Amino acid sequence: MTASSEKTRNIGILIFDGVEELDFVGPYEVFTMSNEMHGREGRERPDRVTLITETGKPVTGAKGMTVEAHASIAEAGPLDIILVPGGIGTRREVENAALLSWIAKTAETCEWVTSVCTGAMLLTAAGPAKGKRVTTHWGFIPALRERGEAGTVLENIRYVRDGNIVTAAGVSAGIDMALWLVGQMHGEDHARLTQLAMQYDPAPPYAAAV
Repeated sequence: MTASSEKTRNIGILIFDGVEELDFVGPYEVFTMSNEMHGREGRERPDRVTLITETGKPVTGAKGMTVEAHASIAEAGPLDIILVPGGIGTRREVENAALLSWIAKTAETCEWVTSVCTGAMLLTAAGPAKGKRVTTHWGFIPALRERGEAGTVLENIRYVRDGNIVTAAGVSAGIDMALWLVGQMHGEDHARLTQLAMQYDPAPPYAAAV
């Protein structure tokens, strides 16, 4: 896919009660930092990043963070990218027919359909990732396999692409996936600049200690 800095994309990040905070805050930082880098380079900030909840009301994450939504699913409109994070709340939302229907309908016209952690379960249950190669948090891999909706559930991988479906492993892996998506949208050089601006150069904590 040809990267383009000129196209304006609507990126929607779904959040819900019990969402794992870094699953969505990490990618949100990547996408918004990418916009900052465009601005500093004298270009328009091309991507609109929207936090979406089912009702438009605030949600409380798995670790207690309360987050305001920018829009409800009824207000969000068409998206170019949808990102579905994970967290303990996915166990409840996988039974939410209205939300699954919205994911399925929205994904039909998306350029990229993505998840982090156990968000993969919502993508397989809703349909877009059904029969696809996916990944999820290492601790949820057996459960996702047992559901029988994914084609293959891969382990020991940070993120995996199958067509326009991109799923990331747990929590921090969403940052890696989001940087890759920025590279697809705006080129690898811009993605590396975004990574540099975030000072995202992970090393194991004890190896990084001084």
